[in-house]
Amino acid sequence: MQNRILVSACLMGHAVRYDGRAKPLLHPATDRWRAEGRLVTICPEMSAGMQVPRPPAEIAGAATGEEVLAGTARVVEITGGDVTEDFVQAAENAVALARQAGCRYALLIDGSPSCGSAFIYDGSFSGRRQAGNGVTAAALKAAGIEVFSDREIERLIERVAELESDAAAGA
Repeated sequence: MQNRILVSACLMGHAVRYDGRAKPLLHPATDRWRAEGRLVTICPEMSAGMQVPRPPAEIAGAATGEEVLAGTARVVEITGGDVTEDFVQAAENAVALARQAGCRYALLIDGSPSCGSAFIYDGSFSGRRQAGNGVTAAALKAAGIEVFSDREIERLIERVAELESDAAAGA
């Protein structure tokens, strides 16, 4: 059985980002994985019923997705609306889909308050970045799924090859 990969829908060319756009990740590996049936696509926010387009959202107070999941931080829109429950539901949906589909890895768009894994924004809506996980990335990591940002595709390729090599050697 090939290892499956949960992937942000915007990276696969779906116009699901908050601004109604996609952010396609054009790479031979994603083309190959798609052809092999390895990719499981999700937009966590849309899975929780959020609209496209929607107001930009960030995790308030320079907090992280782990803190949102622990109930000690909030996700807010630039308009002031609290969308914490939507983001927690989105994370739960992504974990459930990853488990159901047998995903060992996730390839997520960085910077998002949901999918960010190397960086997220600090909640000030000023464009300032900070290291940290979005809510979905934090939930997937807590569930034992290895998370890679779109800028870490080469690391993901190596990790997939490594595990498959080990599995072939042990078979």
